Amino acid sequence: MTKETLLMQYQSECLSALKSVVNIHKPFEKTFMDTMKLFMAIPDRINFLQLGRYGCFSEQTYRNLFENETFDWFAFNASIIGKHLTGKRKAIAIDPSYIPKSGHKTPWIGYFRSGCAGDYKRGLRNHGHRCH
Repeated sequence: MTKETLLMQYQSECLSALKSVVNIHKPFEKTFMDTMKLFMAIPDRINFLQLGRYGCFSEQTYRNLFENETFDWFAFNASIIGKHLTGKRKAIAIDPSYIPKSGHKTPWIGYFRSGCAGDYKRGLRNHGHRCH
Protein backbone atom coordinates (compact mmCIF):
# COMPACT_ATOMS: atom_id res chain seq x y z
CA MET A 1 0.00 0.00 0.00
CA THR A 2 1.32 3.41 -0.91
CA LYS A 3 1.30 6.45 1.36
CA GLU A 4 -1.32 8.12 -0.82
CA THR A 5 -3.63 5.09 -0.56
CA LEU A 6 -3.27 5.01 3.22
CA LEU A 7 -3.95 8.74 3.48
CA MET A 8 -7.06 8.42 1.28
CA GLN A 9 -8.32 5.50 3.40
CA TYR A 10 -7.67 7.48 6.59
CA GLN A 11 -9.51 10.51 5.22
CA SER A 12 -12.52 8.44 4.12
CA GLU A 13 -12.73 6.81 7.58
CA CYS A 14 -12.58 10.23 9.27
CA LEU A 15 -15.16 11.70 6.89
CA SER A 16 -17.66 8.87 7.41
CA ALA A 17 -17.21 9.12 11.19
CA LEU A 18 -17.59 12.88 11.02
CA LYS A 19 -20.83 12.61 9.05
CA SER A 20 -22.24 10.27 11.70
CA VAL A 21 -21.93 13.07 14.28
CA VAL A 22 -24.96 15.35 14.12
CA ASN A 23 -25.00 19.14 13.60
CA ILE A 24 -21.79 19.49 11.60
CA HIS A 25 -21.70 22.46 9.25
CA LYS A 26 -19.65 22.54 6.05
CA PRO A 27 -16.86 24.95 7.14
CA PHE A 28 -16.16 22.81 10.21
CA GLU A 29 -16.11 19.66 8.06
CA LYS A 30 -13.59 21.15 5.61
CA THR A 31 -11.32 22.49 8.33
CA PHE A 32 -11.57 19.30 10.39
CA MET A 33 -10.64 17.10 7.42
CA ASP A 34 -7.68 19.35 6.62
CA THR A 35 -6.60 19.12 10.27
CA MET A 36 -6.77 15.31 10.24
CA LYS A 37 -4.60 15.26 7.11
CA LEU A 38 -2.08 17.56 8.79
CA PHE A 39 -1.96 15.39 11.91
CA MET A 40 -0.72 12.57 9.68
CA ALA A 41 1.80 14.76 7.85
CA ILE A 42 3.43 16.97 10.52
CA PRO A 43 6.02 14.90 12.41
CA ASP A 44 6.58 17.08 15.48
CA ARG A 45 4.43 19.01 17.91
CA ILE A 46 1.35 20.43 16.27
CA ASN A 47 -0.04 23.86 17.09
CA PHE A 48 -2.27 26.38 15.36
CA LEU A 49 0.70 28.21 13.84
CA GLN A 50 1.88 25.03 12.10
CA LEU A 51 -1.65 24.21 10.97
CA GLY A 52 -1.84 27.66 9.38
CA ARG A 53 1.59 27.27 7.79
CA TYR A 54 1.05 23.84 6.22
CA GLY A 55 -2.74 23.73 5.89
CA CYS A 56 -5.31 25.20 3.53
CA PHE A 57 -6.62 27.76 6.04
CA SER A 58 -5.15 30.56 8.14
CA GLU A 59 -3.93 30.08 11.70
CA GLN A 60 -6.84 32.16 13.01
CA THR A 61 -9.37 29.95 11.19
CA TYR A 62 -8.09 26.83 12.96
CA ARG A 63 -7.89 28.65 16.27
CA ASN A 64 -11.42 30.09 16.05
CA LEU A 65 -12.96 26.84 14.91
CA PHE A 66 -11.52 24.70 17.68
CA GLU A 67 -12.06 27.31 20.40
CA ASN A 68 -15.66 28.13 19.51
CA GLU A 69 -17.00 24.82 18.20
CA THR A 70 -18.65 22.32 20.51
CA PHE A 71 -17.78 18.98 18.97
CA ASP A 72 -18.74 15.58 20.35
CA TRP A 73 -15.33 13.87 20.29
CA PHE A 74 -16.68 10.83 22.10
CA ALA A 75 -19.29 10.17 19.38
CA PHE A 76 -16.64 10.69 16.68
CA ASN A 77 -14.22 8.21 18.27
CA ALA A 78 -17.03 5.74 19.02
CA SER A 79 -18.06 5.83 15.37
CA ILE A 80 -14.55 4.99 14.19
CA ILE A 81 -14.13 2.22 16.75
CA GLY A 82 -17.58 0.75 16.11
CA LYS A 83 -16.66 -0.02 12.50
CA HIS A 84 -13.52 -1.95 13.33
CA LEU A 85 -14.21 -3.58 16.69
CA THR A 86 -16.99 -6.07 17.22
CA GLY A 87 -18.17 -7.44 20.53
CA LYS A 88 -19.76 -6.11 23.68
CA ARG A 89 -16.74 -4.51 25.33
CA LYS A 90 -14.71 -1.77 23.70
CA ALA A 91 -11.85 0.23 25.17
CA ILE A 92 -9.22 2.68 23.98
CA ALA A 93 -5.92 2.99 25.81
CA ILE A 94 -3.45 5.79 25.06
CA ASP A 95 -0.07 5.82 26.72
CA PRO A 96 1.89 9.01 25.99
CA SER A 97 5.50 8.79 27.03
CA TYR A 98 8.90 10.03 26.02
CA ILE A 99 12.35 8.59 25.38
CA PRO A 100 15.15 10.58 27.04
CA LYS A 101 17.68 11.84 24.49
CA SER A 102 20.50 14.35 24.77
CA GLY A 103 21.93 14.44 21.24
CA HIS A 104 22.05 17.61 19.19
CA LYS A 105 21.50 15.89 15.83
CA THR A 106 18.47 13.82 16.79
CA PRO A 107 15.48 14.88 14.65
CA TRP A 108 12.25 15.98 16.37
CA ILE A 109 13.85 16.26 19.81
CA GLY A 110 12.07 18.58 22.21
CA TYR A 111 10.65 19.02 25.69
CA PHE A 112 7.72 16.77 26.56
CA ARG A 113 5.65 16.34 29.68
CA SER A 114 6.60 13.40 31.91
CA GLY A 115 3.78 12.36 34.22
CA CYS A 116 6.10 10.30 36.43
CA ALA A 117 8.56 13.15 36.93
CA GLY A 118 5.83 15.81 37.00
CA ASP A 119 7.93 18.02 34.76
CA TYR A 120 8.98 18.57 31.16
CA LYS A 121 11.89 16.39 30.03
CA ARG A 122 14.11 16.61 26.94
CA GLY A 123 13.68 13.71 24.56
CA LEU A 124 11.47 12.17 21.89
CA ARG A 125 7.71 11.84 22.10
CA ASN A 126 6.24 8.34 21.91
CA HIS A 127 2.57 7.36 21.94
CA GLY A 128 1.23 3.87 22.43
CA HIS A 129 -2.33 3.29 21.19
CA ARG A 130 -4.39 0.19 21.73
CA CYS A 131 -8.01 -0.58 20.90
CA HIS A 132 -9.62 -3.61 22.44
